[in-house]
Amino acid sequence: MTHDDTTADTVSGPGGTPPGPSPARPGSADEMPRAGAAPSGVTAPVPGDDSPHPTGETPDPAAATLPPELAEAARALFGDRLDLAAAYAEVLATDGVVRGLIGPREAPRIWDRHLLNCAAVAERIPPDASVLDVGSGAGLPGLVLAIARPDLTVTLVEPLSRRTSFLVEVVEELGLAKTVRVFRGRAEEAATGSTGVGPFSADVVTARAVAPLDRLAAWCLPLTVRGGRLVAMKGVSAAEEIAEHAEAVAKLGGGEPSVQLCGVGVIEPPATVVEIVRERVVNQPRVKSAAKRSRGGRRRGR
Repeated sequence: MTHDDTTADTVSGPGGTPPGPSPARPGSADEMPRAGAAPSGVTAPVPGDDSPHPTGETPDPAAATLPPELAEAARALFGDRLDLAAAYAEVLATDGVVRGLIGPREAPRIWDRHLLNCAAVAERIPPDASVLDVGSGAGLPGLVLAIARPDLTVTLVEPLSRRTSFLVEVVEELGLAKTVRVFRGRAEEAATGSTGVGPFSADVVTARAVAPLDRLAAWCLPLTVRGGRLVAMKGVSAAEEIAEHAEAVAKLGGGEPSVQLCGVGVIEPPATVVEIVRERVVNQPRVKSAAKRSRGGRRRGR
């Protein structure tokens, strides 16, 4: 998942919504978008901008079926919300594939590679915490955490229009609108606030396959409250990334990064995360708005 520069300052969901008309109440006539229209609070995709790439394959809903050998782990991680996780798995394996958020070859591996792997990370998040998921894409791990942990308040941060449209629709379809909101924009824009939206901060900031640890810390630590933590899903190279980027992390106000294994004894292999506590608040330059970035001319003093 990449960190894209295509942005729009948009929030949809509970709390922190920008000034303007109130969002539709659950169950109201305005809740569901018109056919072919963008969901409320999300800008419609621009053809040629970030429209999905055709997969050339017809998605198979059966690909989302929970394999029997993973059933015990799924029950342990999702509990009485396993049916909700199964509904999300089907959306990923069908609409997620059609819209280019999940590769067709990933559909048969949704449970082991995506849902269970992400749900295991919930053990690193304290009760009743606020969570910001940076570069959320199809909702991994943010939506999975919201399903597994109804006590969490989750904000999905994603810059691409087609992805935020998908996220808003899935949040509504799964009935998660009371605890999940969607912000269309980059992490830097979420941290600084723009056009009357934000700034955002959370007890825990999550990310999965977004960027190397130094860049990830630069984007995510400003979103983390002091004493909160960045929980970054990583692979087998986590220790190497720490060795390479620990100095950069310290300059950004982060503590010493640590590697944690999640889901030990439940999933195999366990999920690997790098945790960084935000120990200090380091001032960072504000992100210029799109309008200011597009202006020409010379600055004063030149």
